[in-house]
Order: sequence, then structure tokens, then C-alpha cells
Amino acid sequence: MSLPVGLLAAADPSPSPTPSETTTPAVPSLQDAHESATQAAGWVEQNWSTWLAIGLQVLLILVIASVLRVAVRRAITKLIDRMNRTAQAVDGTALGGLLVNVERRRQRSQAIGSVLRSVASFLIMGTAALMILSAFDINLAPLLASAGVAGVAIGFGARNLVTDFLSGVFMILEDQYGVGDAIDAGVASGEVIEVGLRVTKLRGDNGEIWYVRNGEVKRIGNLSQGWSTAGVDVTVRSSEDLDKVRQVIAEVGEKMSKEEPWNELLWGPIEVLGLDSVLLDSMVVRVSAKTMPGKALTVERELRWRIKRAFDAADIPIVGRVPLAAEEQTAADPTAGMAAPSAYSNTTSPQSQAATPLAPPSVTK
Repeated sequence: MSLPVGLLAAADPSPSPTPSETTTPAVPSLQDAHESATQAAGWVEQNWSTWLAIGLQVLLILVIASVLRVAVRRAITKLIDRMNRTAQAVDGTALGGLLVNVERRRQRSQAIGSVLRSVASFLIMGTAALMILSAFDINLAPLLASAGVAGVAIGFGARNLVTDFLSGVFMILEDQYGVGDAIDAGVASGEVIEVGLRVTKLRGDNGEIWYVRNGEVKRIGNLSQGWSTAGVDVTVRSSEDLDKVRQVIAEVGEKMSKEEPWNELLWGPIEVLGLDSVLLDSMVVRVSAKTMPGKALTVERELRWRIKRAFDAADIPIVGRVPLAAEEQTAADPTAGMAAPSAYSNTTSPQSQAATPLAPPSVTK
């Protein structure tokens, strides 16, 4: 049994591995390291000019973009300052002071400047980024196509938002209204407390705050630009002396225009325009005055107050809603509205006796 085993062991020339036997890694020689360094140096020597050209190109693009961005932003700032100085040129007049007040100029300038600077920075830096990618031989066609598709998708999904922003930009550029103006925007009305690119804040007559999207505004009625008109209708008897009525109203207007604060609120004389309508028992005299924007209602109330007191002192009655003829008839004959007495109220009258029912006949057996 031992012989075949020994023969097999002798026939196998490979030694059997022992647990203590390990393989040692090959250590690169100095010649291999020299060859690797030589190859790396050759590859760098072949491509260093390309790298240097790309680096200089990227650096030049960044420098030009930065300088252009700073120059454009400064030009926009100077343009906004020039707009402010042009607006300040009319500050000497009362009308100019209302049209371009300090807060309104400041907010409008900030909004316009912010929009223009943001657009300029986006265009300049976006163009610079595309040029840098092109310098690295990156194909921009898929990127631009993807950006175009994404832009179309965003435009369709957020078309209301885009409409609001564009409407806000044009409202600010055209100076349709500003902070402190009383406007009628159709969907809401009130005093403007904040103007934004997307929404406009209004404070209503009852103190509520309206947030109006700029894209929803189809028309704007600005009640604070230029001047307002205060109109008062005075109804008097048709038999009154028109010259006396005109004289009393003129005295009231002259006195009111000389007193404070009405001398500042009135931008023109109080005028009697004439007869607005003439009826059988009354006539309407129209009184008008040019006032500071937004102060027409205040002037009208004060003017009515003064005209009423002046007419009372001059013994000129003001006709109300009740017809004057009915008042005179009632005062002349208090019993005119009473009905005539009936003939049947007297029991001895022929009408009452004729209407008296007959007694039933007596029944005899």
C-alpha cells in the first residue's frame, strides 16, 4: 500500500505548498519610475499650451463679464438718479410736489433699478457661462434645447405669474400710480400702500387691505394725479333773485379761499357756473372749484356748510325733496287734506232716512 503512494509522490515534481510560504509583490524599479515620469512630462508638454489657452480664455471671459456688469449697473444707477433729478425739477410747484412726492420717487426708482439691474446681470453672466462651457468644447445644443423646453413648460405653467410680473414692470415704468395715490383698479379701490412687481397693496375706505394682482388690472383710475373738482348743487326757489344768490355764494367762496387750511386745498377760485336745471318750483345752481387731489369731498362738505349758513342769514330758503307747492298749500289751508263729511253721518238727513231699513210687518192670527 505504501509503494504506490511513494511512486505518486515521486512522480509529482511540484512541491506542496506549505502554510508558512508567502508571495512578495514586485517592487517597481528605478527605471520603471523614470519611464512613468517621462510619459507624464511628455503628456503635459503636449497639452500645456491647450490648457493655458483655455485658462486664459476663461479668465478673459470672466474679467470682461465682470467689468461689463459693473459698468452696466452703474449706468442704470446714473439713469435712475437722472430720472429723480428731472422729477425734482418740478418740485417748486404744488402740482409737481404732488405728482412726484419723495416716497413715490424713491420706491419707483428702486423698483425700476432693481428690475433693470437684475435683467442686465442675468443676461451678462448667462452669456459668460455659455461662453465658458463652449471654451471647454462642451456641446451646448442639448443644453439649449433642454432650456428651451423647460422655459416653454414653465411659461405655460406659470403664465399668470409671468403676466403679473410683466404688467407690474410696465405699470412702474409708465408711472401709472405710486405710494399714497388713491386709485380705482376695477377689482378694488383705495389708497396705494405698496407697489410690487407681482401685486399691489391697497387700503380700502374701511381700513381693509386689498392685494391686487397686477395681471388682473384692466384699467386704472388715478384720483391723486393732477387735480380734483369739487362740485356742489344748491337748490333754491324758482322765484329767488339769481343775482342775490350768486353774490352770497361768491362771498362765501372768497372768504373760504382766504382761510386756512382751505387756501391750500383750493387750487382755484370757487365759481358759480350757473343754472344746472330749472323746474316749475325750484332751480339748481351749480358751484364748482378746483382742489388738491383727493380733497374734493372735504371741500364739498365745508362749502355746503358755509352756503347753508350764509343762505340762512340772507333769508334764502333751500328747497328740499318735498315739493314747494305742496308745502305752500298745506300751510295756507290746514284742512285741505281732510275729506268732506258724509251725508249719512246725520241721522235726520233724507239720505239717512232713505237708507234706514224697513220694520218687518206684524203677523196676526
